[in-house]
Amino acid sequence: MKLFTQTTVAFDANTNLAQLLDRVEKGETIVITRNGVSVARLTQYIDRDKVRNTIEELKKFSKGRRLPPGETIKDLINEGRRF
Repeated sequence: MKLFTQTTVAFDANTNLAQLLDRVEKGETIVITRNGVSVARLTQYIDRDKVRNTIEELKKFSKGRRLPPGETIKDLINEGRRF
């Protein structure tokens, strides 16, 4: 879930870095300004290699698999929502 972007000034970011990192871990993006100008953005780190590897593993897993006759993706989604 993507949370809203919060803006903070450089002095406050320096003073409260640990708390800002906690918020970023929860999905928030923090823009740091100096003299009213945006100079940096704190956002969650995305390990692109890990994402690529996960996608490849999912492709391998799904190869040759089919839905049971009469089932649709929507049926499976709705079934998962019941739990």
